Amino acid sequence: MTTPLLTIRGLTRDFGGFRAVDGVDLDVAPGAIHSVIGPNGAGKSTLFSLITGERRPSAGSVHFAGHDLTGRAPHAVTRAGLAKAFQTTSIFPRLTVRESVCAALLARNRQSRLLRSRTGPAVRTEAETICASLGLADHIDLPGSVLSHGDQRALEVALALATAPRLLLLDEPTAGMSPFETRRVVDQITGLAKERGLTVLFSEHDLDTVFAISDEVTVMHQGRVLAHGPAAEVRADDEVMAVYLGSEPTP
Repeated sequence: MTTPLLTIRGLTRDFGGFRAVDGVDLDVAPGAIHSVIGPNGAGKSTLFSLITGERRPSAGSVHFAGHDLTGRAPHAVTRAGLAKAFQTTSIFPRLTVRESVCAALLARNRQSRLLRSRTGPAVRTEAETICASLGLADHIDLPGSVLSHGDQRALEVALALATAPRLLLLDEPTAGMSPFETRRVVDQITGLAKERGLTVLFSEHDLDTVFAISDEVTVMHQGRVLAHGPAAEVRADDEVMAVYLGSEPTP
């Protein structure tokens, strides 16, 4: 049996009297494209913030590649090889695409002091390779602020890739995108996973996207795991469909 790359046990987060994440267990296999789905308020984004260290859990544990990352700071989680692209686009609006990715590469190598000087050719080449893999080659000299929404999301993924992650988390990667942009993102995710040997964990509302590319699907409802398994099995689960149609699952 393959040892999971990411192992979550009993992960819980309380906000006062409200329990947003309630005893979640989750295993993510190396090399898998694993989706987390559920209606609004299911706890998906909170779960991701607990994994990446943006929030501390009330209980439970997060282990990644054999290391305990429970409650570790976001920069420590990133150093361990786990990177996240956020649901709300977060880029350097005044820097060009190339400059943005070069900055992320220098930060990865702890060479941020070189940002004010000329970036070396090796860093520039790596930045260009990452940008090309995400369809940004034609925009590489444009500032991030002028890119389309879809290209800004692609740039954010490029910044995450610059940290050389083993596992990439994507929170709603197709949110606000046109059908064309959504199809491009689907192709990019599957291509990156295959070409770079990446493990991908993503949350998504677009079920067509989920079932088109996922190896495994975890369904959350009211902070708990409702169902988990191969995409085809989850898609055929009556309780899952009940949640998405607005009725309560059978106790």
